[in-house]
Amino acid sequence: MSWSPSSWRDFPIKQQPIYEDLALLESVEKELAKYPPLIFAGEARSLKEDLAKVSRGEAILLQGGDCAESFSSFSASNIKNFFKLMLQMNMILMYSAGKQVVKVGRIAGQFAKPRSSDFESMGGVELPSYRGDIVNDIEFAAEARIPDPMRLLRAYNQSAATMNLLRAFSIGGMADLGEVHRWNLDFIKDFPLGKKYEELSEKIDMAMKFMAACGINSKITPQLHQTTIYTSHEALLLNYEEALTRRDSMSGEWYDCSAHMLWIGDRTRDLGGAHIEYFRGIKNPIGCKIGPSMQTDELIRLIDALNPENEEGRLNLIVRMGADKIEDHFPALLRRVKAEGKNVVWSTDPMHGNVEKSSTGFKTRDFENILGEVKQFFAIHKGEGTVAGGMHLEMTGEDVTECTGSQSSAVTAESLGNRYHTQCDPRLNANQALELAFMVSDTLKGI
Repeated sequence: MSWSPSSWRDFPIKQQPIYEDLALLESVEKELAKYPPLIFAGEARSLKEDLAKVSRGEAILLQGGDCAESFSSFSASNIKNFFKLMLQMNMILMYSAGKQVVKVGRIAGQFAKPRSSDFESMGGVELPSYRGDIVNDIEFAAEARIPDPMRLLRAYNQSAATMNLLRAFSIGGMADLGEVHRWNLDFIKDFPLGKKYEELSEKIDMAMKFMAACGINSKITPQLHQTTIYTSHEALLLNYEEALTRRDSMSGEWYDCSAHMLWIGDRTRDLGGAHIEYFRGIKNPIGCKIGPSMQTDELIRLIDALNPENEEGRLNLIVRMGADKIEDHFPALLRRVKAEGKNVVWSTDPMHGNVEKSSTGFKTRDFENILGEVKQFFAIHKGEGTVAGGMHLEMTGEDVTECTGSQSSAVTAESLGNRYHTQCDPRLNANQALELAFMVSDTLKGI
């Protein structure tokens, strides 16, 4: 079937806002189509090569970031703290496994959110649901919930600024292995995990001094001085993605230049839907969330639609079952994909299947359930003789109180309201994310 960046418009689509001013929407889409790309095709190809290593067990995937980026919390400080947290987790996993860590942020585009209902109620008032800052405002007011096309432009501009800062951090010296002590976030330095990270930093310092004595240092070796953090988001608003889809001048192929990697959510993966139609034509590495409702035959048809040439590094299957469901649902899917000889990256999203409501009314996730699903994911792969590629986490470098539990961050149901800042779903704070990384690193040592 023929494909174009706009062919998705002929297919049924879910989870889309209803804009009142269609003329303004069309004008904004045309404006976006003239804007510079946020990423380049060559970078997306590099990520595909790295993900091919993940699929073969030669590297580990670490994908993480905000549940939903917001306009109000946008700041250089927040981006810097996210960058530091990714570097810390990278170092923990790389030191333990002895493998490259492929770092992919949920950042510079993760604005739109699918919702379970088109409406939400508060105090007897019903309004359209908040669908992310790229669509409408989180304030519970009628005017704020009207989808505004101009927000697409603001989301692009914030993404561009975020990309600029990430690139500067990546090549400007902050990622230098000689600076590992400086990566520690101020508010965790006095915690046990901060001290544990410092102990790891000292070991790396000793290794760096040894290499320097051998004539190898960060001044002459870029791998010791620079890093790469790729970007990703759920490609929910296809009009935004279409406007940033460009033909690569070298290969002649189409790339979505809004991010290095895009994924389809569990709510929009219909085989006859618009999202599958759009994704099958772009050459970026892509992902698809796999929930407990996925059937084995459906999964094979999905893989064939999205990766018909069975390319390594092309398709990342992001498993989000829930700690109480993964053992019942995942093994059959894994065995079928293995039997069919399909090349995929398997990663675990232990966040989305473990949402619960606390006794104090806050939506939360319990750290033990998150850790439990991660451990089961790795154990199932080990039992089947397949490759567990990595993790997909909703997390922040900020000291928030959104997920309960963990040894390092004693957040309880009663303390959730202290610093509950998420725009949508609860995130791991920096302490909890580091604790998870240390625990996963112990698991990797046994594989």
